Amino acid sequence: MPEKMCKVLKVSRSGFYAWLKSSPSDRSVENEHLTDQIVKAYHNSKKIYGSPRVTIELNNQGIKVSRPRVARLMR
Repeated sequence: MPEKMCKVLKVSRSGFYAWLKSSPSDRSVENEHLTDQIVKAYHNSKKIYGSPRVTIELNNQGIKVSRPRVARLMR
């Protein structure tokens, strides 16, 4: 099955298996943690706050993050 998928997607088998064995990037791990914090802040606001207020809330908690990044993760 992987051989057929690699052929369709035009990816080498060795590249596919290397990708399978790789660990998640630091950025994706950080985004997961940040998403959890965003969800908590959003629920604490009774689901009213948008990205600007959530960003302010996170910055007040000591989590330095930009509004565009919060907006992207909230989508």
